[in-house]
Amino acid sequence: MPAPGLDPVLDPKLLARALSGKLLIDGALVPALSGKTFPVVNPANGETVAEAALGEAADVDRAAEAAHRAQKFWAALPVRERGKLVAACGQKLQEHVEELGRLVALETGKALRTESRVEASVLADVFTFFGGLAPEMKGETVPFNPDMLTVTVHEPLGVVGAIIPWNVPMMLMALKIAPALVAGNTVIVKSAEEAPLAVLRACQIMASVLPAGTLNILSGFGPECGAPLVAHPVVKKVTFTGSVETGKIVARAAADKLIPVTLELGGKSPMIVCADADLDRAVAGAIAGVRFTRQGQSCTAASRIYVHADLHDAFIAKLTEKVNAMKMGDPLDEATDIGTIISQDQFEKVQNYVAIGEAEGGTALRCAQMPTDPAFAKGLFAQPVVFTGLPAHSRVLREEIFGPVTCIQSWSDFDAVIAAANDSDYGLAATIWTRDLKTALDGSRRLEAGLVQVNQNLVVQPNISYGGVKQSGMGKEASLESMLEHFTHKKTIILNMT
Repeated sequence: MPAPGLDPVLDPKLLARALSGKLLIDGALVPALSGKTFPVVNPANGETVAEAALGEAADVDRAAEAAHRAQKFWAALPVRERGKLVAACGQKLQEHVEELGRLVALETGKALRTESRVEASVLADVFTFFGGLAPEMKGETVPFNPDMLTVTVHEPLGVVGAIIPWNVPMMLMALKIAPALVAGNTVIVKSAEEAPLAVLRACQIMASVLPAGTLNILSGFGPECGAPLVAHPVVKKVTFTGSVETGKIVARAAADKLIPVTLELGGKSPMIVCADADLDRAVAGAIAGVRFTRQGQSCTAASRIYVHADLHDAFIAKLTEKVNAMKMGDPLDEATDIGTIISQDQFEKVQNYVAIGEAEGGTALRCAQMPTDPAFAKGLFAQPVVFTGLPAHSRVLREEIFGPVTCIQSWSDFDAVIAAANDSDYGLAATIWTRDLKTALDGSRRLEAGLVQVNQNLVVQPNISYGGVKQSGMGKEASLESMLEHFTHKKTIILNMT
């Protein structure tokens, strides 16, 4: 089947077939050198919708050569010109929001209305935002000596390797490659094997705006594709989002080359609901925060909810009532609130944790009704689970599940609940729900997390610095700070005027 053109294609199955067997290297859709492919499965019904190209080390070499060749030209462009081209990518992507939303819903099982279309819109917005930040690539003048002119300038690192996950692949790709491009780097993306299609299509669209080789994307598996990308000698920076275990492997490989790395890893984010909180608002925040519409597949998911004893029972009643009213079903149906888990392995992992929680003495409150349409009998649909009564040592309370499971604990002492919230290997995000300013400020200061919100539970937003502490990673994304600190190096220039 011929490669798709650049007009929007609203039939996601047709588009998936047209993208089969393709990588994007040097501005063109090409097959892997080996000709090998692997299946892309629709998790809503188990059907194979495409065959993704199986990228390997030889394909990494091709992409690296193209990116390295293009980087000198790209870096030599005035930064405002780079910004205009990146912003133009955002404008072009905006024309494809519906197409990309449908395609990512097909391959990931995320509901179109509540998740996938939103992600496609954010994808376009991120490129528009970072394109507008181009004039902020400014250095400094340093008052070192009145007889010397001392300035600093930001220079690109070179070729950036960006390894992305499957949960929000388009958005997380955008947060990596948009600032890298504006800063003057060229980029090679390695997509997640579970979700290679929408990001490939997005890169094809952007390649129609950018110089050939500026942006390349490979699909494949970690050992055969991701590892050669990180190890490649022309790759001068790696930015990775994924599991802690894989992040450590990436960090060790980057350390061998002495190149910088940004890691956005796991989370076990606490949500603290105080006695004076607005109950309805806190419940709505929990629904958004647990990411029920994304089947809880989020690093920032509010998977530990600590509710003051005065509100505990009412909170659980309202939360389960609201989640029970949500509709599970066909991800491409506008009426659907909740789609599916991404893969069979992840589905089994989630079900195993639910069984562990029940064996540990917790009560699993299963919410929402499973789909009854026989067309989705093989779909990876999982009921949201709200656990109560888990012991503090519970694995379900301590380990990242990455599924629609949250745990509610009762508390009465603020110092104790802050200690419980901090008793975790992770430190990505946290929220506090209170009407008292002192409590909000005190709790925000004491919580060990890279992102703390009060009375809201938003996902990552452009222009809001985002990144974790402890095992949740290192480095920041989504902001001007990330563009300057993580995708450039600072050069100092001293001119002796005497």
